[in-house]
Amino acid sequence: MQTQLRGALEMSAAMAISGTIGWFVVRFDQPLFDLLFWRCVFGAVTLLVVCLALGLLQRGLAPRKFALAAFGGVALVVNWVLIFASFSRASISIATAVYNTQPFMLVALGALLLSERLTAMKAIWLCIAFAGVVLVAQAKPGGGADGSTYFIGVLMALGAAFCYAVAAFVAKKLDGIAPHLIALIQVCVGIVMLAPFANLKALPTDAATWGVHLTMGVVYTGLVFVLLYGALQKLSTPVAGALSFIYPLVAIGVDYAVFGQRLGALQLVGAAAILISAAGMTFGWTLPGLPRQVPAAGKN
Repeated sequence: MQTQLRGALEMSAAMAISGTIGWFVVRFDQPLFDLLFWRCVFGAVTLLVVCLALGLLQRGLAPRKFALAAFGGVALVVNWVLIFASFSRASISIATAVYNTQPFMLVALGALLLSERLTAMKAIWLCIAFAGVVLVAQAKPGGGADGSTYFIGVLMALGAAFCYAVAAFVAKKLDGIAPHLIALIQVCVGIVMLAPFANLKALPTDAATWGVHLTMGVVYTGLVFVLLYGALQKLSTPVAGALSFIYPLVAIGVDYAVFGQRLGALQLVGAAAILISAAGMTFGWTLPGLPRQVPAAGKN
């Protein structure tokens, strides 16, 4: 019981911290590629210390496993680029809601690549989520953004969700490898990917900017990953799934409290449809009048 409580506290803390990342990115308004490059650098240092402390670097990694982890790192970094860029275009609330379509994309990847069964109920939740995205995309943008910028922000959030689903799909193929080590490989890949785009010829000269980069790397990357992976080892899947919804709730609440972002009627309905359908699929909810498990498309 004490282990589960600790896991719940770790998961809650990880999700609450993650929920404020949109505020952090928008509030400090650093060049995107610089922010992400230093996130990977300081995140790598933090995760390296953790991996050394846990003795995870003592054994080698097969080339195929390393290549898979690196590929997941590419997807994860592209995901960061897209979701961070979407915050200023579609608002933190909308970008976060659309980003939560990632469970459906993971299911779709499993159905397409692994022939995993897609039940009728999952297909229904997918359709509801898709309808929510359509409502959000067609809604009137807020925050002074024009229609085309808003729509691009929604598309970026969708792209970020897909890239995150790819990273999660790859992670499922890396059973037996410590997630902290996978994360370390991924952020090291990020350093290589982002270095050509970061402004490394004119490094920051003020402590405030370095503080932003350090916080993004140590807190939002290293600490969050350690808390999250530590929690997942202690919690059942349903409990972890339930606590993961702290992230979008905190993000939407922060957007409202700090930036005064008020969603329009269509945006509210669309965001609610996405989050409810994601919860429905995560917890296996069934709509009244439908059997709990009915095969739709696909096979085992």
